[in-house]
Amino acid sequence: MRPMIMLTALLAGALMPVQAGVNARLRGYLGDPLMASLVSFCVGTLALLAFIAVTRTPLPTLAAASAAPWWTWLGGALGAFFVAVTIILAFKLGATGLMAWIIAGQLIASILLDHTGALGFAVREVSWQRLAGAFLLFAGAVLVNEY
Repeated sequence: MRPMIMLTALLAGALMPVQAGVNARLRGYLGDPLMASLVSFCVGTLALLAFIAVTRTPLPTLAAASAAPWWTWLGGALGAFFVAVTIILAFKLGATGLMAWIIAGQLIASILLDHTGALGFAVREVSWQRLAGAFLLFAGAVLVNEY
């Protein structure tokens, strides 16, 4: 099962620059990055609604939804920020440059989240190997953008 999980994560990562390019092209037609972000989220919402309907996923109860801490509702806003920024920067940085900086940022934040166990992640302490990997990725992002 683990290889399938890793392949799924790899596929999701591979689709990130495709999504950025598709949304950036949409921006060209709509004339505004925020409008392109809104359309992207509306299409995504419709796709999720269709998937939920087809799979007959039960809706949560109002009690379950209201029990969630306030900050758990911010995921959509974080996603909107991410999509809007990728639309704005995609053609400025190029697919490789954009993804290099996004992945570097993700890795830095992930190391901090793992080390502290924040947001419910299992604690995985920082090691010199993890820091070296993050540094190499950051250095790679700089090299990709400079050359």
